[in-house]
Parts: sequence; C-alpha cells; structure tokens
Amino acid sequence: MRKHKSDRIIGALTVILLGVGLIIIYAIGPMRVNVLNSTYGVDYSENYFFIRQLINVAMAAVAFIVAFKFPYAKLRKISKFAIILGLSLCVILALLALTGSSVAKCELGACRWFSINGLSLQPAEVLKMGLVLYLASLMAERSKQGRLASSDFWIPFGVISVVSLAFVVVVQKDLGTGVSIMAIILAMLLMSGVKMRYFLLTLAVVAAGGVIAIVSSPHRVERLLTFQSEDSSDSYHIENAKIAIGAGGLLGVGIGNSVQATGYLPESINDSVFAVLGETFGFVGLFVIVGSFTLLLIRLLRVSNYLADDEESLVVIGIFAWLAAHVVVNIASMTGLIPLTGITLPLLSYGGTSMLFTSAALGLALQLSCYTEREPRKNKITVETSSKHGTDQIPQRREGMIKRRTL
Repeated sequence: MRKHKSDRIIGALTVILLGVGLIIIYAIGPMRVNVLNSTYGVDYSENYFFIRQLINVAMAAVAFIVAFKFPYAKLRKISKFAIILGLSLCVILALLALTGSSVAKCELGACRWFSINGLSLQPAEVLKMGLVLYLASLMAERSKQGRLASSDFWIPFGVISVVSLAFVVVVQKDLGTGVSIMAIILAMLLMSGVKMRYFLLTLAVVAAGGVIAIVSSPHRVERLLTFQSEDSSDSYHIENAKIAIGAGGLLGVGIGNSVQATGYLPESINDSVFAVLGETFGFVGLFVIVGSFTLLLIRLLRVSNYLADDEESLVVIGIFAWLAAHVVVNIASMTGLIPLTGITLPLLSYGGTSMLFTSAALGLALQLSCYTEREPRKNKITVETSSKHGTDQIPQRREGMIKRRTL
C-alpha cells in the first residue's frame, strides 16, 4: 500500500487535548501548591506544576512525532522485546519495593513508580505498549496460520495476559490501570477472529478474576460499599466531584476561579481533573471535551477498519481500547456512575508517563493511518470471497482478514 496523507483529525485532536490539559494545570496548579505547602510544609513555587506539566507536554509531543516517524515495519520486529521490557520493569519495581529502596516510589501502600532525582516512570504504561505490539503480532501470525484455536496461541496469550494483570492489579494494587489492560486484551481478542465461544470463556475468566481482585482487597470492598451507601459523608470524593461539575453550570466559573481545586476535591490535578474542567468550563466545555474524545475514538476505529494488514489493524484496536478504557472509567467515576477508581484522563491529567505513552500510541496510530485503503475490510472480504477463483485462491495475506470480525 502506497503511503498517503495521515488522518489529520487524530493529530489535531491530540494537540488540542494536550493544550487544554496545559491550560487547566496552569489555572489550578497554584491552588494545588498552596494546599501542599500548607499541609506538608514544602516550599513549591506558584508555577511548580505548570512548569513540570509544560515539560511533560513537550516530551509527549516528541514521543508523538517519533512514533509517527519511526517505521512500524521496524517496530513490529521488536514486539517481543517490548513486552519483555514492560514485564521486566514490573519485576524490578516489585523487588525494589520489597527491599525498601527509595527508587521504588510508594504511596498509600502501593508501589507503582520508579523515582530517581525527581523523575518518575510508571512501568505499567510501558507494559501497555508492549502488550499492544506483542498481542497484535501473535494474533495476526496465528490467524494467518489458522491456529487461533491451538495451544500455540492460547498458551503464550494466557501466560502474558495473566502475568501482566497479576503484576498490575495484585502486586502494584492498581485496579484502574488493570481495567485498561483488560480492555486492551479483550478488544484485541474479539477482533482477532477467534471463535466466539473462546472469547466468551476468556471474558468470563477475566470477570471472575476481577471479582476476586475486588473482594480480596479491603480498600476496594470499602469503595464498593461507599458507592452503594446513601450517606453522602461516606462518599466525600464523589460528592465534591459532583459539586464541582454542578457549580460550573452552563459556561463555567472561568479559568482560575475554581473553588474545589483549592483543597476540597482530592487529586484535583490528576484523577479528578474532569470535575475541575466541569467547574471551570461548564456543561458546554465538558460537552466539547467529551465530544473530542468521542471523535478521536471514532477516527481510531475508522483507521483500523480501513487497514488491510491484520497486525496493523489490531494495533490500532489495542490503542482504541487503551484510550477508551481511560476515558470511560475516569468520567464514569467522577460522575458517580461506577465506584471510584483511580485512573487518569488521557492527555488532560497531570503526569508524565501516562501522557508520554498515550501520545506515543496515538502517534503510532497516526502513522498507520497513512496506509489505509479506499474500501473498508468488510467490503474487501465480500469482493474476494465472491470472486471466481473461490476462497482457496485468496492470497495468504488476506486469510486472517477474512476471519476477522468487521467493525
């Protein structure tokens, strides 16, 4: 397939969302600084968070451009290395946490980051990228061989999936990130062409594992009970998030006028940034932000549906599931639709690692959008299966595609 222009909407929406995130951190960063200075006796400057977020955005922009320019043909050759790197970093973090090393950054009993001289790295984000690349390669290869039902596929798929979820959900105690990993695994499996009964069985196993992860953890059970409780005093975080969104009204209170960000709303610059955006920009602002994410997800699905290569299509599906899980879970948590779960809002929340790898993933999707074809996968399948040569004459490159479920 000859290279053509990329999907400019994906690029434009990525830039816009990064810009909005930078604006909101500029507005509420000083308030967060005041809270930390008065509570913990630190002496951060007024622009501490804005400067750090500006650096994060600059790094994310570089990652986006590099992922867009670096040929996927070369990237697919290191898919096994990517998943090994992600898992290795998780193992190293767990070992450092056991030894009490200061390199392992732990908060509230959970160790999820490496921290060296003020710089942090969350290995779970590396693991997500590794999963997308490795599973796409594995599924496409086994699909072309007609071996998606064989142990050659299910053993490596099962081992990698279980180990990844075990490190993130059990060892790092990060159910929010675990949900996004589950979404990646299930979405890519569904679109790989595997028989539906195998997919449903996998879904049941994942659901059972999720239930066990919740009931075996006291703080997760407490969050679930808080969600079901009618006493607003038991759900302080959610109630203040709703107050922030409600206070914004139609057009918001304006940049720099947020009340909840002054210390009432926990994690105002991280997991709760959606509520602060609602207070600042109002219903109209949230409508635009949710609409931007929706359009971005639709464009990702479109790219996947117009890619002829199975592996490339699965990569974009994985990126779609990664982004969709974060957006849906974060917004649903902040609006009280599901129990509170700590997960960032992509490109908008304060932080470096999540923004860096999300931007890189979108840059990769943008690169692959340069190789879409004129007809969607469904139309190609119809034409080829009805050709006079019959299905046994279909080129090997198309076999996996024929088995794929279309969007």
